[in-house]
Amino acid sequence: MLKIYAYAGCSTCKNALKWLKQHAVAFEEAAIRETPPSLAELKAMLAANGGDLRKLFNVSGLDYRALGLKDKLPAMSTDAALKLLAENGNLVKRPFAIDTKNGVHLVGFKEPEWQAALL
Repeated sequence: MLKIYAYAGCSTCKNALKWLKQHAVAFEEAAIRETPPSLAELKAMLAANGGDLRKLFNVSGLDYRALGLKDKLPAMSTDAALKLLAENGNLVKRPFAIDTKNGVHLVGFKEPEWQAALL
C-alpha cells in the first residue's frame, strides 16, 4: 500500500492528501516528524531519483539551514546523509510517498507526476 509521510502544517502535504482522496487512491499516512522514513525507504527513494541526495532533502527548511547542509551535503557520504534523514523527519522533502512493491517513489507534490504514477 502507498505510504505517505506528511506534516500537518504543510500546505503541499495537504494538497497531496486532498488529491489522493479526490482520486480515491488508498494510502496510509505517517507523521514525517515523529516517524521519518526508514533507511530502506530512503535508499529506495534515492535509487528512484537517480542517486541525487539533494532531491530527498527539504532544502527550504529551518533544520537544513541551521545545520549548514547546503555546504556540508556535497561532501557527505550517502550513508551519513541517509542516516541524518532517517533521524530527522524535518529534513525530508515532503510529502514523501512510497510503495516499493508497486514502484511508486514520489517526493514533493507535482500533480502530473502523481497522476502518472498513481492513476
